[in-house]
Amino acid sequence: MDVEGETTTPRRFVPDARYDAVVVGAGPYGLSAAAHLIGRGLHVAVYGKTLELWRQHMPRGMLLRSQWWATNLSDPGRRYTFRRFFRESRRKPGYPVPLDTFLEYALWFQRHAVPDVDETYVTSIEHRDGNFLLTLADGRRVESAAVVMAIGIRHYAHRPDEFRGLPPGFAVHSSELRDLEPFRGKRVVVIGGGQSAVEYAALLHEVGATVDLVPRRPIVWLERDRMGERGVLEQIRAPDNGIGPGWKNWVLEHVPFLFYHLPRDRKDRALAWYSSAWAADWLRDRIANKVTVHEGQSVSSSEVEDGRVDITLSDGARIRADHLVLGTGYKVDIDRLPMISPSLRAAIKDEKGIPLLGRSFESTVPGLYFVGVTSLPMFGPMYRFVLGCRSMAPRVARAIARQRRNRRGRALATEPKLERAVSPDRSQVGRRVHPIPSDEAGTGSWTQRVLIARRR
Repeated sequence: MDVEGETTTPRRFVPDARYDAVVVGAGPYGLSAAAHLIGRGLHVAVYGKTLELWRQHMPRGMLLRSQWWATNLSDPGRRYTFRRFFRESRRKPGYPVPLDTFLEYALWFQRHAVPDVDETYVTSIEHRDGNFLLTLADGRRVESAAVVMAIGIRHYAHRPDEFRGLPPGFAVHSSELRDLEPFRGKRVVVIGGGQSAVEYAALLHEVGATVDLVPRRPIVWLERDRMGERGVLEQIRAPDNGIGPGWKNWVLEHVPFLFYHLPRDRKDRALAWYSSAWAADWLRDRIANKVTVHEGQSVSSSEVEDGRVDITLSDGARIRADHLVLGTGYKVDIDRLPMISPSLRAAIKDEKGIPLLGRSFESTVPGLYFVGVTSLPMFGPMYRFVLGCRSMAPRVARAIARQRRNRRGRALATEPKLERAVSPDRSQVGRRVHPIPSDEAGTGSWTQRVLIARRR
């Protein structure tokens, strides 16, 4: 963490700019939150590289598991939807959605709804006197009444302990891979059995690698997508939803904040079920008889010898590979967010690195919000999908706008009472008189009096 930045900041902080809200991160959640904040007339800044995770840390050829109509970013008037993008770009919607198509849509959304993204990283966030003080990578410092942390998933990449002792380059997390061409002709072991791991296995095979897939549990294949084919009775039994058919999914989508009120044990059971190793049906043929799958196995030991990785599986099988790809998912832990200063981190209450959030995604530090996957343990599995932007963004924007009104109300309440200048007989002098503070009429400057009058 940026301890040096915190200790060397001058006592008198002179910001380069002041905002009602700063959004840290410019992915789907950050852009959606910013669009709603701007829509409420707030003074907003967005920092971070636009769609960086999607553009630089997801593999070419990737397909989205979600339906296109469930992958809209959110703006107040729902003007910049995927449907409108398809219409204006003359593209045809389909399933599954290619990553490149989603990127084109999301960048189109950003240009229209949030045109002023500043692609500078935030290196430090402090909290002083009720405001947030942010230091940027280029040395600028800004002040904001509220901060929305929409940092995505990359900081939370989970690397199991058994692989941390391997030299750099031999075991890489899937979030670090964009170009798979260097793996052509290599033998690669992919660890994991969820959508990400299975899709990486398929893509690696398709660029010419020899691939072993090692899922701890048998892969759970999702049913073939039958959108538009299901009859009325099927729809009644299991209605279509953005994250899959079924009444449980319907509740998550249409009553999105019910999950927040569930007891912790029920939340944990639901999250464990939704985080199972599921993979889309359209991946099945891409790995069948092409990728060696070691279902129900784990890695007992791994070591590097003669420039290759020797792996022993729990059933005793041995694999000699060139690389390991860890499709082992993500684990929320705000201790891994380097921009949060130690003093601010100490003020955030958490459970094992998961911030405790209020109903509006606000942490225990007033004005500090966590959205996206960071909020998933509190708000439910929908917030691992782009679909969650639809319910998150208006709620966060509404809360910040309310706080802004309250702050202004308190500021006005603490200002000196004003009275009109009057003549000795108590009648108003002239047709129009500038109000002045009664306790400063003789000592305050004319400029101070006018400024106070304008604020009133």
